[in-house]
Amino acid sequence: MNLKTCLNCGRDADTIPLLTLEYRDTIYHLCAQCLPVMIHKPQNLAGKLPGAEDFAPANHEH
Repeated sequence: MNLKTCLNCGRDADTIPLLTLEYRDTIYHLCAQCLPVMIHKPQNLAGKLPGAEDFAPANHEH
């Protein structure tokens, strides 16, 4: 059995709700508290999510 854990903080689904992400034909999990990292500082996921160092942070000024 695979334990589903947040790719950023490592907490599991018994500890915190996890969101499921699909990227490059792979399933990842991210908790709601770490979701802002993916949105605002995706480079912090480098080494945890392939290519994250190349993601641009969200631009909220349109």
